[in-house]
Amino acid sequence: MIDEQDGTVHYDGAEGGWGSVRGIAETAWRERPTPGALDTLRRQNKVKGFMCVSCAWGKPAKPHAFEFCENGAKATLWELTSHRCTPEFFAGHTVSELRTWKDYDLEQQGRLTHPMRYEASSDTYVACSWEDAFAAIGRELKAIDPGSAVFYASGRASLETSYLYALFARLYGHNNLPDSSNMCHETTSVALKKVIGSPVGTCVLDDFDVCDAIFFFGQNTGSNSPRLLHPLQKAVERGAKIVTFNPIREKGLEEFKNPQSPLEMLTTKKTEISTLYLQVKAGGDIAAITGLIKHVLAAEEIRWRDENQHVLDVDFIAQHTDGFAEMKAHAEATSWDDIERESGLSREDLGEAAQIYIEAPRAIAMFGMGLTQHVHGSQNIAALTNLWLLKGNVGREGTGISPVRGHSNVQGQRTVGISEKPELVPLDRLAEQFGFDPPRDEGLNTIKACHKILSGELKAFIGLGGNFIRAIPERERMEEAWTRLRLTVQIATRLNRSHLVNGEVAYLLPCLGRSEEDVQATGSQAVTMEDSLSCIHGSLGKNTPASEHLRSETAIVAGIAKATLPANPKVRWDEWTGDYAKIRDCIEKTYPEQFHDFNRRVFTPGGFHRGNPARGRIWKTESGRAQFSVPTAMRSIGFEDAPGRFRLMTLRSNDQFNTTIYGYSDRLRGIEGTRDVVLMNPEDIAEAGLVQGQVIGLVGDAGDGVHREVSGLTVTPFLLPRGCIGAYYPEMNPLIPVWYHDEQSRTPASKGVPVRLVANPRTT
Repeated sequence: MIDEQDGTVHYDGAEGGWGSVRGIAETAWRERPTPGALDTLRRQNKVKGFMCVSCAWGKPAKPHAFEFCENGAKATLWELTSHRCTPEFFAGHTVSELRTWKDYDLEQQGRLTHPMRYEASSDTYVACSWEDAFAAIGRELKAIDPGSAVFYASGRASLETSYLYALFARLYGHNNLPDSSNMCHETTSVALKKVIGSPVGTCVLDDFDVCDAIFFFGQNTGSNSPRLLHPLQKAVERGAKIVTFNPIREKGLEEFKNPQSPLEMLTTKKTEISTLYLQVKAGGDIAAITGLIKHVLAAEEIRWRDENQHVLDVDFIAQHTDGFAEMKAHAEATSWDDIERESGLSREDLGEAAQIYIEAPRAIAMFGMGLTQHVHGSQNIAALTNLWLLKGNVGREGTGISPVRGHSNVQGQRTVGISEKPELVPLDRLAEQFGFDPPRDEGLNTIKACHKILSGELKAFIGLGGNFIRAIPERERMEEAWTRLRLTVQIATRLNRSHLVNGEVAYLLPCLGRSEEDVQATGSQAVTMEDSLSCIHGSLGKNTPASEHLRSETAIVAGIAKATLPANPKVRWDEWTGDYAKIRDCIEKTYPEQFHDFNRRVFTPGGFHRGNPARGRIWKTESGRAQFSVPTAMRSIGFEDAPGRFRLMTLRSNDQFNTTIYGYSDRLRGIEGTRDVVLMNPEDIAEAGLVQGQVIGLVGDAGDGVHREVSGLTVTPFLLPRGCIGAYYPEMNPLIPVWYHDEQSRTPASKGVPVRLVANPRTT
């Protein structure tokens, strides 16, 4: 819909409501889910139920009647589709042909049913036995240097599978364990670890019941974590104020119509979520936060002078922090001209936001990839931590820093050993537990692995879920280099593009979905995962598997490991596959402080909290205190402004999860039927001599001499800050150089990519 006043595309409704119901219904119509889908949705995110395979938001101890959101329902229906991708399908299509298909069309073929081997002579996948696949993969892995192999994890696999996968890698001889966190919230892990000593957020669900303010930075709740809207709505209803900083006005943080409220569904009633919504420039968050800090420091001075009272928590600062004086001096020395120019916000608007923070006894900071995916993303998070430390808003009830994580177990995988950093893993304990000498050298994260693939140094890639090639930067160069790998193995539920770019030897191994019953030697198995609030939940699948030929992720990992590694009496792959409780016993032994009584606590209502030292004001930093820091830049992007240069933000639609495209409806932005769009401020459109509906291209402007281009994008007017444009992920990944990432974490800087416009002939 076009707004008659400003001429921009927008959605006229609220997040939720009948629009969400329609979105779920449309997905159900496309997927034709199996009969157990409704019961799975009924059990979703409940004790002894099925834990959603979509986002990692927390699961309450007292769930709603329907404890799922629109995107969670879509993910479940997508997994329980009745469509099947069989050997007959692969016999009828060469891999070269399938590479020309769109992502959506590939995944619409349905669930994979048989283990498949790529046959180069016919350019097709052919069915094979599990035994042959494991034996061949084992032979290939034994024939190469372990350091030339990468074991990638997407963030979906359970704690049990992830633990065994990491153990397999180290028994094999490497720490090359990149995961999807490397592409999104690795910045969080690095930055928070440095400043508060904990790599994850400090909040639990109960904090949202008593906080007085919530500040959002760079996170799209409506599309990426809609269940979060329920505690936000409750917070607003009891008087808490929500302030949002985001370049794009996203419906989920503007207004919400609760689909579980008959009153709201049958009337015009809705909840206004954000008290104040400020459209900061892409990459302008450090400047905006510095402006907030200046206001808070000025208010402290005035209140102390006039009332002999403090705005700051001076006792907390004195007892628990270092670096306050330096941070204060920097903020006070930064001019308002610089702050307004870099943030795109006025001093008055920042003052209004700061006053809400000042008046709130307890405040929570939430953020997403709008902070993490920048060249100075780590400094974004450090700056936000500065603001939160000023009032002691860490380690008290109703306060904290709460990153909103993506995939359902991406945080948990890191907890149980999926990490390229040996210092994050209890290697001495693993050595004693399993009788081997773990590798101690740092492994490869996603970006380092990409560089090694480009240079030809890597020989093998195993993917535990995900769509790695589609998710990473610089897709064209990476796909060309990918074919020089010796071995590629993909473990998956549905076909995607990464399965069509193969090494010399390639296998596609289909696994059970989390919603399906996993029957092993001792019966039906439960699995566990960790939400973004550090709570562990058990999950039980009940549905009949999509094919009798599927194996669980745990069984597949164990099968490859057995075929690769020499026998070790302390490493019991068959025993672990037969009874996942024994894997949990191993996890408990490796991580006793966090997982004590693991099997007894698997189905704790609301999950059991594994602990977080920073929540208890124990700071595991170098200084032993929470650390104020001084930013080295006022903008988090890695380039200067120039005539004709735009800041590209990659976006997800309302109809996708990560690289998975459910459909072509981005309802919450008013965009239907296509993903080939570029969102632009109307004034930028006019200044560039373009018109709405014109088809153009984007070219990279990184200045490294490499030509990067995505064409065929329709100019779409949208309410954005001047100089900022938006287009969809993963389609825009070819524009992002593999070297363009956060300086500390190497997370791709996808929210501030330098590009220019290339006009194509106008369409009529």
